[in-house]
Amino acid sequence: MTPTTGVCPSTMLSDIKSGLVVFFVALPLCLGIALASGAPLMSGLVAGIVGGTVVGLLSGSQTSVSGPAAGLSAVVAAQILSLGSFSAFLMAVILAGLIQIGLGVARGGFISEFFPSSVIKGLLAAIGVIIIFKQIPHLVGHDSDPEGDLSFSQPDLETTFSELFRMFGDYQLGAAVVGLLSVALLVFWDNWKPLKTSLFPAPIAVVLFGIGGGLWFEHLGEPWIIKPSHLVQVPVAGDLAELFGLLPRPDFSQWMNPAVYTAGMTLALVASLETLLNLKAVDRIDPRQRISPPNQELCAQGIGNVVCGLIGGLPITSVIIRSSVNVNAGGQTKLAAIIHGILLLASVPLIPTWLNTIPLSCLAAILLMTGIKLASPALITQMWNEGRYQFIPFAATVTAIVFTDLLIGIVIGLIVAIGFILNSNMRRPVHRLVEQHLGGDVVHIELANQVSFLNRAALAKVLNDAPRNGRVLLDARSTDYIDPDVLDLIRDFKDQTGPAHGIEVSLVGFRSEYHFEDQIHYVDYSTCELQRAITPQQVLQILKDGHERARIGQRLTPDFSRQVRATAAAQHPLAVALSCIDSRTPVELIFDLGRGDIFSIRVAGNITSREVLASAEYGCAVAGAKLMIVIGHTGCGAVSAAVKLLGSHLTAADATGCQHLDTIVTEIQRSVAGIPNQLAVKPASPDAGVIADAVARENVLRVVKELRQQSRTLDNLVCERRIAIIGAMYDITTGEIEFVVEDGLSEMAIPETT
Repeated sequence: MTPTTGVCPSTMLSDIKSGLVVFFVALPLCLGIALASGAPLMSGLVAGIVGGTVVGLLSGSQTSVSGPAAGLSAVVAAQILSLGSFSAFLMAVILAGLIQIGLGVARGGFISEFFPSSVIKGLLAAIGVIIIFKQIPHLVGHDSDPEGDLSFSQPDLETTFSELFRMFGDYQLGAAVVGLLSVALLVFWDNWKPLKTSLFPAPIAVVLFGIGGGLWFEHLGEPWIIKPSHLVQVPVAGDLAELFGLLPRPDFSQWMNPAVYTAGMTLALVASLETLLNLKAVDRIDPRQRISPPNQELCAQGIGNVVCGLIGGLPITSVIIRSSVNVNAGGQTKLAAIIHGILLLASVPLIPTWLNTIPLSCLAAILLMTGIKLASPALITQMWNEGRYQFIPFAATVTAIVFTDLLIGIVIGLIVAIGFILNSNMRRPVHRLVEQHLGGDVVHIELANQVSFLNRAALAKVLNDAPRNGRVLLDARSTDYIDPDVLDLIRDFKDQTGPAHGIEVSLVGFRSEYHFEDQIHYVDYSTCELQRAITPQQVLQILKDGHERARIGQRLTPDFSRQVRATAAAQHPLAVALSCIDSRTPVELIFDLGRGDIFSIRVAGNITSREVLASAEYGCAVAGAKLMIVIGHTGCGAVSAAVKLLGSHLTAADATGCQHLDTIVTEIQRSVAGIPNQLAVKPASPDAGVIADAVARENVLRVVKELRQQSRTLDNLVCERRIAIIGAMYDITTGEIEFVVEDGLSEMAIPETT
């Protein structure tokens, strides 16, 4: 692991400013978390220093800031009480660090990829809400509980909400004025362009304003004086020896104590989980959307915790509050985190007295604005618009964190999210649809990419609901993994359950290791028996049904290789189509047909000729097709050319250089016989397309009539009601098809699709 900072001159200034802002915010948080954890105050500062310098150097994240975590305070307090001394607890911290290093080396960071995005976004929003609720009392000089306490239930037996109500009767005038004016200053700074674009950061201005306001209020006397409980309270040592004396040492004699190992494993797991979650959350709010390596982060955090345990610091994690402040303050690289750690290190022995003049209310204003950005209405709207499977886990995470604490809330959010994921998998392990193949309906069951044992019940229900004496196709072509329990279910349905209920079970796409062979038992192409039994109106209905499938994107899944083998010896088409050569009008795709189902005659402008008539006669009289369909289309180039040349003195050969094109153009122009001369328009006319489409429609009607007029064979077949001739217009823009004439079907009732 190479400790690189990614620092460059262009970002150094913004990182320095951001590091300074994070320092002012982190200072009271370190002290408050130590107090809330029942640990020495210096241990919180030590953790902040190590989190900034050691972890900052080793981390792969450019925006994450580490330090003592409020989410760990309850765990830390419980473990200190359990072990009996803080020195014994430090041994557990060292052990936790070693475990984290092991997790990082073993690439345990992969677990972060399984955190649902709804939970990550819920964590961000919840932290924003908590910051707002928790900092408002500090903003007005109320709530002397430790800064950084994120739990709903507070050490003073108050709750987040009760504290909000109590502050109306208990506030400090000086602190409230400083806090409210600090908020106003931040809003003004962020909205006035000269200040917003200046090099001087707004949070630093707020801190300086807070210090100045606090000193001025001391001269005014009561009730303006800001009490010490609402100022930063850094321990003040007389000399370096006294300072070092404030640092506790680990009790190495506790290495034989089993409770230490239990505490170490607890700390390692909780801290690692919180770190990975916060890391994902910080990456999400990073303006440059960089991805932090989770395994490197675990190693960095582990080394940091070992150092903390050795020199008397609290356990550390990646901290979302400090990281959010860092991002909002403009931090670009890890230099910001390192600078904040160096400032913490330097300030404790050098300027503790000056630090103790900073009002908590001005720092609360900085955090309050950060919370508003995290819990933005835009984020809530986005999650709402993504549907209930995203919004409910998001809302559950936010609610649980706000009303419990960070760790419990995250666990609840993960449980809810996993529940929705499992429910989704249970409901959607397969895609089921009924396909209307030529040989009858087939229940097509398409398996998902991953089919686990959790999907067994849902798949069993789909199989049990298959119609008796029907056909089922199990499609595994998109599947990479199938659980053995599911394979047993499929095997049992194929060999026993399905045949017992008269169900023909077909298989396709199963991998060789599953020991299933592709077997298709239903007919998905036109056979001799089907062709003989079917009627023209039934063929028309097949075309209409196929077009509807194509239109809505639910095409059949034919086995083309099987169709090739099945139709190699003979073909038995259901219809003959006379269509244009336009590449956008393939009749097989328009009607969702397979090989051997339809004869396709394609000629520009779908006109008749001796060759076309011969092909049509062969398809209907010899090959046995039951329907002849003439298909025109919108935007036909041949028709447009014919309309544009009408009334001019040019031939198609003159205009295009194609010596044989006159035959087609002249034939199409016959369809304009009844149209006024003014329809011969200029190419640039906006009505040219509409007129050409009208002519194309008339051309279809004319060709349908001429097929019977010019072919005695086709006319006799229609009269004998062996075939019908229909016309249709295909819209190349919408993909819709309109049947404009049905010659020979006037007395035939077309059955409705079931």
